[in-house]
Amino acid sequence: MHTSFIVAQLLVAIALVVTILFQLHGGGLGGIFGQSDSVYRTRRGIERTLFKLTIVLSAVFVIFAVLIVMLTT
Repeated sequence: MHTSFIVAQLLVAIALVVTILFQLHGGGLGGIFGQSDSVYRTRRGIERTLFKLTIVLSAVFVIFAVLIVMLTT
């Protein structure tokens, strides 16, 4: 059972990295190279879904981390 939590956390970590990388559309290094947005805008469509999915995946990642620590002690 301990191994299944580790595998699940690994899959969540990969999914979290992918969702974060998809969000780097306007941010990250884009601002350095002249693509910064100086106008406030709201998230819409897939951008909002990725934002919410990132929050959920990060919460699940933390829960798995706590569970793994509790199982190993």
